[in-house]
Amino acid sequence: MMQKLIYIGIALLLGACAGTGHAPTSAPDMPQAFAEAADPEAVAPAVDWWGSFGSDELSSLVAAALVANPDLAIAAERVRQAEAQVSIVGASLFPSLNFAAAGAHRETREDGGSQQSSDASSAALSASYELDLWGKNAASVRSAEAALRASRFDQETVRLTLITGVANAYFQVLSLRGRLAVARENLVIAERVLAVVDSRVRNGANSSLDLARQQAAVLAQRAALPPLELQERQTLFALAILLGRAPEEFAATATTITGLDVPRVAPGLPAQLLVRRPDLASAEAQLAAANADVGAARAALLPNIGLTGSAGLASNVLLNFLNSSTATLTIGAALLQPIFDGGRLRAQVDVATSRERELVENYRKAILAALADVESALAAGGRTAAQELLQEQVVEQARVALRLAEIRYREGADDLLTVLDAQRTLFQAEDQLAQIRLARLQASVSLFKALGGAWNKP
Repeated sequence: MMQKLIYIGIALLLGACAGTGHAPTSAPDMPQAFAEAADPEAVAPAVDWWGSFGSDELSSLVAAALVANPDLAIAAERVRQAEAQVSIVGASLFPSLNFAAAGAHRETREDGGSQQSSDASSAALSASYELDLWGKNAASVRSAEAALRASRFDQETVRLTLITGVANAYFQVLSLRGRLAVARENLVIAERVLAVVDSRVRNGANSSLDLARQQAAVLAQRAALPPLELQERQTLFALAILLGRAPEEFAATATTITGLDVPRVAPGLPAQLLVRRPDLASAEAQLAAANADVGAARAALLPNIGLTGSAGLASNVLLNFLNSSTATLTIGAALLQPIFDGGRLRAQVDVATSRERELVENYRKAILAALADVESALAAGGRTAAQELLQEQVVEQARVALRLAEIRYREGADDLLTVLDAQRTLFQAEDQLAQIRLARLQASVSLFKALGGAWNKP
């Protein structure tokens, strides 16, 4: 008996060693601080960080998207599927109990003989349970639970991506509307100059060449309107899809981007990204699931022990067990040890181990990408702010130059080419300023997204 106990203890020890996967590799060393300096007056993102842009319409659009967006609904269903999968896998930790009942009536007649009939009934209650000595079933449950956590983190990633998508699309719509307003204003300026040129040509002060040049400038300005109008409509339609609404039923009321606030966001420490970004939390959960899969694959190499039991009644009366003639009770145990399977189980261990190593590298890659996202957003935010200030000065000087060029042209001090060049410089400067303002807002949105919004890992 002592010898048998020693053998069993050795088998359990070896099984425990074989059934446990290696601990996942830890995250790479995180830097102490970000390379790009943040605004000293910046604050951490709020839960409703999109409200810091100062647009009530944006807040209402985000709220509508969180209710009706199809991608977010799909992510929620995937979470429900993962919850059900945990229940399915977790059932292996409990015994299974089955009940079966049967009844039969039989009639026979031999050649030339009389008809004979017989009845039979049976009922049986059976139970089975697999002893999880090596932790295979428990590892499968851990894997399913980690996959559930990953699906929940993926849902948060979809939510964050949706909010940033709505904000960027909304800002782009307003930017295009602002650029359209600038283009229409520039068209008015070009038509005003055209009236001056036409008057000078009719009075003999200028040639028809000047008139043709200015007419070409007016036509070019008119031709710039349809592409901007098309982009504005297409972006508006894309925003409607994010809100889960038909494009025909959607409209945004704001017309300019200049009145929006640009939040000052504090990035915190780089190490905080590990608990602030749901995509990193999902990658970590997937790694934990792969580690559990390794343990389950190794446990499959070891013997499988199952316990069974059944109790039943049999009667020669149809569906009447009060007159039962036979009662049975069976208890058994079974041991199954794979001996030769062509290397299938070993290959499954290799696959699970390689999958774990792959996810380790994916985790490292995701962390490095997250650090780069924050650095890029910080760099874009600081530089676009400085660029916007300089571009505002460019626009102001271009307006002064056009005004002076028009005056000198009316007085005959300069030719039309000077006016055309001043017009072109002003038009381009104003359009560039609108695009820089959009880039600054989008950089702020990118920073919120890179920091995970206000999400924190549970």
